[in-house]
Amino acid sequence: MKLIATKIKDLYIIEPTVFGDDRGYFYESFNAEKFNELIGKEVNFVQDNQSMSGANIVRGLHFQNPPFAQGKLVRVIAGEVIDVAVDIRKNSPTYGEYVSVRLTGENKKMFWIPEGFAHGFSSLKEGTIFSYKCTNYYNKESEGSIAWDDDFLNINWEVESPVISEKDRDSLSFKELNSKF
Repeated sequence: MKLIATKIKDLYIIEPTVFGDDRGYFYESFNAEKFNELIGKEVNFVQDNQSMSGANIVRGLHFQNPPFAQGKLVRVIAGEVIDVAVDIRKNSPTYGEYVSVRLTGENKKMFWIPEGFAHGFSSLKEGTIFSYKCTNYYNKESEGSIAWDDDFLNINWEVESPVISEKDRDSLSFKELNSKF
């Protein structure tokens, strides 16, 4: 497993070691001991989620407020996404900045998004299967979201005519956000 630092502290891309031959491939998609060693702290995942999306779907930017904040280890099983994490930690020097990563079933990259980030993705292919491990349980009362098309953030989702949920259409702008992180 290889850890790749991003421009934002604590946000990492992880490239697994993939063993392939004419039969296919094998790789360890998660190993708690190796993961904790790579990122330099102990993380306990308590919930796994999976979604399937068609092309041009944008989901996010979502987060859960403390005490139900979630760290997420995300990856794509099949298909392709642009995955985005926005720093919403008020005292961070990168508050309001984001990192985007192309995750595909082929490249098998993972993205570690700790607590204090809003998260979203755009699905670039039909039948994209997205998987994520979470460090806390979902709690509806603590959820929050930032508008996917926020002018301040100016994220390139790489989709034309995006399909957005009603919930995501009603999200706050970044400037309206009163972050609890």
